[in-house]
Amino acid sequence: MIRKAVSETHSALTPFTQKCRTLNHLKELHCQLLKFYLPETPSAIAPLLSFAVNSSNPSFFNYLRIVFQNLGYQSTFLYNTMIRGYMQSDLPIPAVLCYKDMLRNKLIVNNYTFPPLIKACSMILNEFGQHGFSVHAHLLKLGLQHDRFIVAALIEFYSLNIEMDRARMLFDEITNRDVVMWTSMIDGYGKIGEVGKARLLFDEMPERNVISWSAMMAAYSRASDFKEVLCLYRRMEEDGLKPNESVLVSILTACAHLGALAQGLLVHSFAKHYNYESNPILATALVDMYSKCGRMESASSVFEAMTYKDSGAWNAIISGFAMNGNAVKSVQLFDRMIASGNRPNETTFVALLSACTHAEMVDVGLSLFARMGSVYGVEPRFEHRACVVDLLARAGKLEDAEKFNEENMGGIEKGDANVWGALLGACRVYGNVEVGDRIWRKLSNMKVIDHGTCVLAYNIYREAGRDVEAKCVRELIEEMRTKKQPGCSVIEVNDIAEKSFASDLLHRK
Repeated sequence: MIRKAVSETHSALTPFTQKCRTLNHLKELHCQLLKFYLPETPSAIAPLLSFAVNSSNPSFFNYLRIVFQNLGYQSTFLYNTMIRGYMQSDLPIPAVLCYKDMLRNKLIVNNYTFPPLIKACSMILNEFGQHGFSVHAHLLKLGLQHDRFIVAALIEFYSLNIEMDRARMLFDEITNRDVVMWTSMIDGYGKIGEVGKARLLFDEMPERNVISWSAMMAAYSRASDFKEVLCLYRRMEEDGLKPNESVLVSILTACAHLGALAQGLLVHSFAKHYNYESNPILATALVDMYSKCGRMESASSVFEAMTYKDSGAWNAIISGFAMNGNAVKSVQLFDRMIASGNRPNETTFVALLSACTHAEMVDVGLSLFARMGSVYGVEPRFEHRACVVDLLARAGKLEDAEKFNEENMGGIEKGDANVWGALLGACRVYGNVEVGDRIWRKLSNMKVIDHGTCVLAYNIYREAGRDVEAKCVRELIEEMRTKKQPGCSVIEVNDIAEKSFASDLLHRK
């Protein structure tokens, strides 16, 4: 029967491939093809290869991949099938190499070659960014630039490559646009911060799917317009669309920044109902949301229930306890993170050093900083050094903080004025006029003073009874004619945190 099917037509093999349930079944069918392989039908392997690519069993494609590499027969169909198979297996580089083999073997490429090939180029932008441009040039030479599937892939490629002018040109030239093209444009504009252009396209879309809504929400989230993220979510609900994990992550991020705990609880309930909690990215967003809303018990509950905890999840819970004042717990979680085999990164140490700073755990903080590079391979950045200065300053070790700032942060000439300003604030707290006077003069000479540092210097001098210096600083404040921002608190109104200013009246001392 198999021999007859091979002799007559390739489509006759379909019933046999559909009966393959295991890799052994596939191998048996392959053996039968080899046994009855006729010289006049070398392409009989094509249906088997196509079946392997379309199946959900990765072992099928891995097996036929080896078979393909040892074939003596070549055809455009086989190569196109392999390119598609590599893409479905998240192997973009072999897909591009397949295309190069086609050109080297002088095989004809066609409109079926390019959509998966362009997607492969989109996946390897960072490593081989120029391949996509070469492929575009080739298809232009072949006159395939009007194929809507090819255009859709090109729009996605240029959007990911932040080449929105080229993407827009392609988008405007095609009349039969599908939802994928619209969404790619919205996502591209969102990634370069052109939220207004993204919203215009979003409002013009003839139809939207959940990915379109997700792309628009992500654009607003990147622009920190979290209120609009929640507004879009409510509109999407009104349209009767079920949110996916990406949408819920955007909503949770918005809730975290706005302090919208009530909305966050609703999202968590939705995630539980649809078993989205197993998504590690969404679970991490839940940990972050609860942490920023001050609900560390809930954050811990979500974290401990996670079956897979990556560095992002560990950072979220460590940062959560740090921002809520439990430095000891943060350090304990860090020890657990290391024991679990996860590698800490820059974010981990910013959270830990900040926690140690507010808890005045100086020795622990300095030990962590010392081990960053030597033990954990994380090179200290500006943020970590600034944390150390703050750690020492808040503990009253002002001379050590000043020395560290001079030796590790480039001194006043290359250092950050905000760090020096924080150190000046510590000088006032501890009444250290000597160090405070030295820092103020450095800041004044470099002309990097602002209203805040002036007020600090004035208070340091006034409280120390040095009226002459205090008067000079006071005159400088009058010359600057700057206003201090009034203090404010945050309260939740209609599920969204609103700023409430204590007073608009500015008082002078």
